[in-house]
This record gives sequence, C-alpha cells and structure tokens, in this order.
Amino acid sequence: MKRIDERRLESDLAYRCAYLTEFIGFDDDDIRAVHGAASLLAPLVPGLVDAVYHKLFEYDATKRHFVPRQSGYEGDVPTNVESLSQDHAMIEFRKQHLGRYLVTLVTKPYDAKMMQYLDFVGKMHTPKAGSKELDVPLVQMNALMGFVADALHQTIFGLNLERPQEIATLRAFSKLLWIQNDLINRHYQTR
Repeated sequence: MKRIDERRLESDLAYRCAYLTEFIGFDDDDIRAVHGAASLLAPLVPGLVDAVYHKLFEYDATKRHFVPRQSGYEGDVPTNVESLSQDHAMIEFRKQHLGRYLVTLVTKPYDAKMMQYLDFVGKMHTPKAGSKELDVPLVQMNALMGFVADALHQTIFGLNLERPQEIATLRAFSKLLWIQNDLINRHYQTR
C-alpha cells in the first residue's frame, strides 16, 4: 500500500498533481491521445466556445458573472445582465481566453508549468486571483465543467475516429477534465 501525505496534498501542487495523475491513470498514452486530437479539434474550437457561452447566457446565475470587469480587459464593461450580449467586447475577450485554454489542453506538454496553469484556471474564478469582483460559486463551476465534458465528448464522437482511437481519446479527456475539476474545487475549500 502506497503512503500518501494527505496534508501535503493540500499544500504542494506538484505532489497533488502527481497523486491525481497516478490515481486516475492519466499517463503518457492519454497525453498522446489528447495531443493526437489537436489537429481535428482545432477547427472546432470556435464552435465549442460559442456553445459554452450560449449555455452560460441561458441562466442568470451564470450570466451575472460576466458583468464585472474581467482581469486584463481594458474596454467598456456592461452595466447589467440584461444589457449584456454575446457580441460585447468583454465577452469576445473572454471567449478568446476559453479558446486559448482549449488549444493549450491539446498542444502544450503536461509538465509542472501546465499543472500550474490548470490550477490557476481554477483559482481565477475566485477572488483569490484575477478580478476581486469575480467569485463564481462552485455549483456554477461544476455545472460548466459537466457541460464542457459533454460537449467535448459529443465533439469527439463527431470526429469519426477509428473505435480504439475514439475510446482512447474519450478516456484521456475524461481523466484530464477530472484533474481540472479537482484543481478548480481545491480553491473553494475552507478548511
């Protein structure tokens, strides 16, 4: 039986990520599957981003988080939820961020820098990073991750891959999104 320092899991990101990847079984074959899908998924990223934002705009509980100024955005901010549209400059700015995130998932090496990036993705949706006004409740983050996972799966099914490659790609993305979800959830702990 392998011994795990549970306190260290909470304080040492590299240790936590090593534990997660080993426990979940996210290995080099999974990384190759994720990277192998890059050329097929890249042209579909804009549609995936639009689908995510369409979903987020369907609910006041998620749309309201787009009214405060996004960290790094310098333009005009919307005055309220009702006046916010998908073509607002700040939404376009945020869509670019999501697009870059998806491209990063399928192109960058899965090293310590990537794990720090995935951890920051979780942190930036809280007042701990980015905008102090941005505080997305965990239930909204979990709903978003569930939607993204399903949208990615649907997209992968539409690639018409050979069955073994399709299975490997789906499994790899599922593992990766569970790791991402943990690195989101950890910033909501109050212990």
